[in-house]
Amino acid sequence: MATLVSSQGYIYHCHLSKRAVIQTKEPYSLRRLSRHNHIETHVLSPRTWTLKISRKHHPTVCFAADEPSPSSSSEISADARIRSEVLSPFRSVRMFFYLAFIASASLGGLIATSRLIGALANPARSGEVLEIVKGLGIDVGAASLFAFLYFRENKTKNAQMARLSREENLAKLKMRVEENNKVISVGDLRGIARLVICAGPGGYIEEAFKRSREFTQGLVERGVVVVAYATDGNAPVLEFDESEGEDGEVSQSRRRLWRVAPVFVSEWERWLDEQKKLAGVSSDSPVYLSLRLDGRVRGSGVGYPPWQAFVAQLPPVKGIWTGLLDGMDGRV
Repeated sequence: MATLVSSQGYIYHCHLSKRAVIQTKEPYSLRRLSRHNHIETHVLSPRTWTLKISRKHHPTVCFAADEPSPSSSSEISADARIRSEVLSPFRSVRMFFYLAFIASASLGGLIATSRLIGALANPARSGEVLEIVKGLGIDVGAASLFAFLYFRENKTKNAQMARLSREENLAKLKMRVEENNKVISVGDLRGIARLVICAGPGGYIEEAFKRSREFTQGLVERGVVVVAYATDGNAPVLEFDESEGEDGEVSQSRRRLWRVAPVFVSEWERWLDEQKKLAGVSSDSPVYLSLRLDGRVRGSGVGYPPWQAFVAQLPPVKGIWTGLLDGMDGRV
């Protein structure tokens, strides 16, 4: 009898559940967590009344933000740290010895101070006061000198690493090659070309293009490639001669010189704005930046690039001096 009552109650419960599902016209689902950390979902369709089981992995909770924090742009990258160590291999050694000398002088000063207190308290040792004071002065002077050298070295290190970090961010910016529409990064041209970035309104780009005409061949021989970035969004009109003979060769050289354009303009704009703020230049000023073969910034300024100076100062990338003068790009 008890079994019959329980069976009728179970049937009645299923009947009510079925009516509720039909009235809502939504699938009735039950979820439970399995022992394998999966969620099993049992879906009962109101039309076919078939049982469907779907599994999905338990969602992983991540506490890191999807977007970089505002301070992430100022963080020093690992590549910048490695390049800093390569450029100044003995800096860490010097800083270690500076700290050692500071600790030694400080310890000597503490000992001399305790001796001075004892000598001043004991009239019998009054003759030692002058010698102790002299030794204490030497210790204080040495600690101050090495502390000054350490903080100056550390300041130089931080400035160099910040500059190298900005250059690494520049190396990640994307460009498009006009010849084959291939997208490359600035860092892909390290050891291959010397980039000159011209950033300004469309009219500024056109005038820089005209001024480079007579130096085209010399710039191409020195591996110079120009990145024309129109900050006002107006595409500059660069006229290339298509005539035969010598003008045709010059036209091809000019196309090789002005053959890349920036991609993802917002990233270029963000990087240039940061550079202008550090240099104290207004955001709407047209500027240029010239890079060395190794990707470091060789020079920059407001106005048009000094094409004639580039031809006079930079060595050719081909010929008998290839490789020997690769680093002779001027002082960084």
